[in-house]
Amino acid sequence: MEGGSRRWRFASPNPAAAAAGEWSVRPYLLDLRGCLDEQGPRPVIPLSIGDPSSSLSFCTAPEAVEAVAAALRSGEFDGYASHDTDLAARRAVAEYLSCDLPYQLSPDDVLLTSGCTQAIETVMSVLGQPGANILLPRPGYPKHEAHAVFHNMEVRHYDLVPEKGWEVDLEAVEALADESTVAIVITNPNNPCGSVYTYEHLSKIAGTANRLGMLVIADEVYGHLVFGSTPFVPMGVFGETVPVLTLGAISKRWVVPGWRFGWIAICDPKYILKETKVFNSLRSFKMLTSDPATFIQGAIPHIMKNTNDEFFSKIIKLLKETAEICYSEIKETKCITCPQKPEGSFFMMVKLDLSQLSDISDDVDFCRKLAKEESVMLLPGTALGMENWLRITFASEPPKLKQGLERVKSFCQRHLSYGVPLQH
Repeated sequence: MEGGSRRWRFASPNPAAAAAGEWSVRPYLLDLRGCLDEQGPRPVIPLSIGDPSSSLSFCTAPEAVEAVAAALRSGEFDGYASHDTDLAARRAVAEYLSCDLPYQLSPDDVLLTSGCTQAIETVMSVLGQPGANILLPRPGYPKHEAHAVFHNMEVRHYDLVPEKGWEVDLEAVEALADESTVAIVITNPNNPCGSVYTYEHLSKIAGTANRLGMLVIADEVYGHLVFGSTPFVPMGVFGETVPVLTLGAISKRWVVPGWRFGWIAICDPKYILKETKVFNSLRSFKMLTSDPATFIQGAIPHIMKNTNDEFFSKIIKLLKETAEICYSEIKETKCITCPQKPEGSFFMMVKLDLSQLSDISDDVDFCRKLAKEESVMLLPGTALGMENWLRITFASEPPKLKQGLERVKSFCQRHLSYGVPLQH
């Protein structure tokens, strides 16, 4: 593939496109808090949202805390970000990402965002235009869909196959794409499935996207949070096969979602995107939005350079332990099954067998009654595009996680149909 030799479908971005009229999208969070109103002092165990920062075991690196404190104490980062501050932060991100790539990113290949959510919004804003469509995974992260729909794109879902380790159904991708398809979104390591894609599978995704003339948007906010047999491979490794927009943040690996520092990295060593003006459109749109907090930008070079590897190893070890707890506990509950032990991120997807439950109508009903009766919060799969599945977050203190899952087992035992014993 040579730059300019293909009629890429994202060649005419419209950063000003906005949704008009009424639109609807699956709710990305179903509010179950009302189910807890009648509860007494029994503590709520939240296993629905991927924010482990409140757990003592998941505190961020001391080097990161010191870098932010030093930036604040210096008094140099109290105003708007200067060119030098912004450049130093972009250079730090470029160097951090380049460690895993076969080529070097420059600071000009990086745009800073207020967390990965703003990165998603920015990309969807630039690519969104009437008549365009985008391929999103099912199950998937709902904000991808919400921003795509808001910015005038038709969403087409391809399936992740649970029996194949939640791999992308590439035949479905081929069937869904047409002349108006601008991009395919992948999430690796995966939220909500906990899967990690192999080098070979990512290579096939890149080849498919190349043939179809669409870029790849790689949400890698859980990058490096892997603890199974499959190593993390950034999609940008295949940037010479297909242009890749890599979305990331420090929120997950450093366990600081509230710090709101993310990025868009343009992995395009053949300059395909620059020829289609997507790069300039991204920069233009970013001029209309807010930057990350200046003191976080000032701290980023030190955070990325000085964080001790022991911190990352500790987090990985803890996630491996909690993933094992979650998988083992779920295996003991007959009405819930998990197709694959998670190998990355903070999550696992499990399937409900409603035929074994006497008074549960669907996954939303399951989660509402569980919250009311046991004060445990899980996310219904319906919110992620998978009816009668559940997403469980295992980034929690091990004793608290085990207690929450024991409550889930007790709940299932009470609601089992007559004559169906709990599996041991």
